[in-house]
Amino acid sequence: MIYLILSVVFSVGLLINFRLFPKYGINTFQTIVFNYPVCFITGFLLLEKGESFQIDFSQSWTWYCLALGVGFIVTFILSGISTQRVGMTITSLANNISLVIPVLFSLLVFGSNGMEFKTINYIGLILGVLAVGIAAYRKDNSAITASFGERGGLALAVFLMYGITNTVINYVQIHIIKGGPGVIPVMLIMILGAIVSGWLVLGYKLVSGAEVFQKKNLLAAVTLGIPNFLSFYFLIKALNHFGSSGAFVYPLYNMGVILLSAAVGLIAFKEQLTTANKLGLGLAVLAIVFISWKAFVF
Repeated sequence: MIYLILSVVFSVGLLINFRLFPKYGINTFQTIVFNYPVCFITGFLLLEKGESFQIDFSQSWTWYCLALGVGFIVTFILSGISTQRVGMTITSLANNISLVIPVLFSLLVFGSNGMEFKTINYIGLILGVLAVGIAAYRKDNSAITASFGERGGLALAVFLMYGITNTVINYVQIHIIKGGPGVIPVMLIMILGAIVSGWLVLGYKLVSGAEVFQKKNLLAAVTLGIPNFLSFYFLIKALNHFGSSGAFVYPLYNMGVILLSAAVGLIAFKEQLTTANKLGLGLAVLAIVFISWKAFVF
């Protein structure tokens, strides 16, 4: 359980970083690109005894992991934009309700301890979709000025990207990491994919004049990159510990992030929640419980 708790804490740390970036004039895109080399260094330093990093392009899974790394950076950029435009709580809700995608795949495709999807689980899926929509509603006179359409679009994009990447992570954990080269060596290949794609885009932007390099973004990349790696690392460790059961791990993980990020947003950043936001938050927790019902019944 400690792996799950640590993953939740470091995941909320990512949202806190994104929330603070505008205050200090940090360029979110540059920081995200720079954060992946920090992730790589962090992982390399944490290699366990007997593990080593090497990349074999003759292996098909190497290419899958590199492609997943590209998905990481796209998802991360979306999360950063959404946190700044529509708030920490709503972004967290869209992110974490996306568990419906990996949970469905875990139960119906990958197999998860023989659990079957029942009516109560489908009710949870419906409640989850409603939760994101309701939580995304905010009056125009609030501190966050994004339109309702923009909030809905960003919430949907975050929902889909996190759902897809988490599903692929579960697949990689089952078919590649388990009995393979180890957690960190495989993660480093994924991160390498994010580094290459991120630097290609940044290089183009710098050459075209769309971006101007700022040294302070390098420091911000350190505060972002370390929790970024650790949140992912502990999530995979949790999946390993619980027998690759995404249907069990993701609901617990997402419930923890939703509640902790809402608390931090309210206490530290004074994010005011409307009645609709509170209703969406309550529905999100209820949805997660319904979706994971079989995981809690032993």
